[in-house]
Amino acid sequence: MMRLVKHGLMYGNLVEVSSASMVNRYNRALEHLTGKRTSLEEFHVDISGFSPEIGEEFGDPLYLNPNGCNRQFILLNVAQKTAPLLNAHFSTSRSILRRFIDDNEEQLFALSIRDAVVGELVNTVFSIRSPLDLFDIQKIDVEADTVGGHVEAGEELSDKIDRFMTEPDGWWDDVLIAEMVELSKHTGDIIRTPIALQPQSFEQGNFHTSHYGGLYIFRDVKRTACIASRKLEIVDNLPVKHILTMADRRELASFLSRNKLVEPIFEADRKRAESIFRQKLDFIVIDAAANSGEDLTDVSRRDLRALKRKYHRELPEEYHTLERLLRQLVKGGRLPRITPEDPAFFYLLRSTNHADKHLVNMLLAELTPLDFRQLFICHKESFYAQYQTWSEAKKTFAAQFLAEEYVVDKVGTRLELFGPEPGMSGEDEDEDFGFGKNMGPWGAIPGDDDDDDDDEEDDD
Repeated sequence: MMRLVKHGLMYGNLVEVSSASMVNRYNRALEHLTGKRTSLEEFHVDISGFSPEIGEEFGDPLYLNPNGCNRQFILLNVAQKTAPLLNAHFSTSRSILRRFIDDNEEQLFALSIRDAVVGELVNTVFSIRSPLDLFDIQKIDVEADTVGGHVEAGEELSDKIDRFMTEPDGWWDDVLIAEMVELSKHTGDIIRTPIALQPQSFEQGNFHTSHYGGLYIFRDVKRTACIASRKLEIVDNLPVKHILTMADRRELASFLSRNKLVEPIFEADRKRAESIFRQKLDFIVIDAAANSGEDLTDVSRRDLRALKRKYHRELPEEYHTLERLLRQLVKGGRLPRITPEDPAFFYLLRSTNHADKHLVNMLLAELTPLDFRQLFICHKESFYAQYQTWSEAKKTFAAQFLAEEYVVDKVGTRLELFGPEPGMSGEDEDEDFGFGKNMGPWGAIPGDDDDDDDDEEDDD
């Protein structure tokens, strides 16, 4: 994994904590939350204040995330907002933390000058004992204050100021005035520099969780589903219409199409799709060549063509389907019909432009593991897990490719692969993306015959 670390592909963009004062401040916050202190004199933290070095020191990667829910956080500096979230158990956690910091940046900046800000992403579930517990997580509240309680003291002082200004005898209440003076010594001038944090709540709608080997929960769609990365043992009474695994390809295709969550990559721009498919073909060839012991150091376009010729008969079905499709795209001809049973089917799709775009692309990345670039961009935990199983040749190629082709232009690559971010272009909820009702890229997708509009009340 050090190869990834050196290329900035793992633990990248973490915030360094190295000064004695900041380490001491972190220790005060850590002790406040967990009762522990670190002996490290320097370390790095993510957006939540979690440090992989301290996690290793404690032998506990969940020291700020007990039971994998209700994540606690330590903010030493608002600069943490651009850092990643490590060991995320819920796909929504980082966006909630980022939104909280953005919405309270001025107050958090003022507070963090004095002390570390500590808090928690609070819900009503304190441990996950079965998949059903995940559906009880409806809302996430962000609670935060400094270790010294400046926000709470500021709220108390604000209430006393209101009393002082509104009560008829407030001006002669010596006790009230004395209390205000003492509180102001702790909080500073809250009139000029307010320190109140906005109370914030976030709805937990559709999300991915790493619990139970990975679950995608879609409950804010017309036809709800729980999609498991592997077979689920406990599925009783889950409040969704469909319980699927990655092996249920036809049902997955139907679910994504009927909820209008995906579109063919070539739908918007055939020329751009040609480039994307060529790269996907290259990734599949690299996988086959690496598994056969080829040296992939500094592979050129000419080398790739030679590898394609050498291993063409041994390449997986995904390659041959994508190759046929690419030929038709180049010729401008009619595209071949491809069904969900074809291993290449999900390689041809990307999320439409909706609020859960990142979640759907994450699901598609898991369905298309030979495209290591999309896996890295959309589902890093799955990428890291698969990376450890690869040959040294593929590890070297993938790390070098991502460092040279993706990291240098993340925004441009994402735009090319996935299109504009939600909100960057208009979106008509009635748009059928050229498919028609219950249609996929190449016609109707046979699914559950009873999955019609009359059954939609069962989704609630």
